Amino acid sequence: MKLLDLTLPSPAENLACDEALLDAAEAGEIGECLRFWESPELFIVVGYANKVAAEVNATACEAHGFPILRRCSGGGTVVQGPGCVSYAIVLRIEETGPTRSISASNQFIMERNLTAMEALLNQAVCIQGHTDLTLEGLKFSGNSQRRRRQFLLFHGTFLLNFNLALIGELLPLPSVQPEYRQRRDHRQFLTNLNLPAERVKEALQTIWGVRTDPPTLRWDRISALAQGKYSTAAWNLRC
Repeated sequence: MKLLDLTLPSPAENLACDEALLDAAEAGEIGECLRFWESPELFIVVGYANKVAAEVNATACEAHGFPILRRCSGGGTVVQGPGCVSYAIVLRIEETGPTRSISASNQFIMERNLTAMEALLNQAVCIQGHTDLTLEGLKFSGNSQRRRRQFLLFHGTFLLNFNLALIGELLPLPSVQPEYRQRRDHRQFLTNLNLPAERVKEALQTIWGVRTDPPTLRWDRISALAQGKYSTAAWNLRC
């Protein structure tokens, strides 16, 4: 597995890069890889099937000048930006292996990430909901998955030093909630790890056995996705 520690200038380019890595793997141009990035700009990203009107306080986002984007994977709506480290894993789908299905892949990847975080934090971490990591019932990592025929993209975030109070202003309570949330508001439900990003990156690199040489990027594909998809209202704001 190769390593790509790369943050691009805009939210659209960063979301496009994740999808471009999956496309490149599917096309046989690269293999498995792990990417890290941390957006310098705060933005809101809804899941593939989310309705912006139901999941986002668009008036507050507009007042702050925060863009609303849509990712290629499922899951709920999140706020990303400085203090929130994002990662993406591209893995080969094996018909009889741990990536054979959505649920098996979720279990396989989340258990590895949990092991990495427990070693880093020296305390118990839980997997709750489908793909949340929590400390004493408080969520610090959320994740989602996108599958092609031969490879999958599993990506998510780690809250490190994020402005949690702002999330409640930008997002209402989600329309679909895991049972363990118990309708808690964002500030009562989320927590920061209060760790440097490099320590989280190192823990994940170790558990995934990552090499330091980066995969070859198709900049034309990233640019096309960023401009033709992730920068468009037709994609980001569709119902």
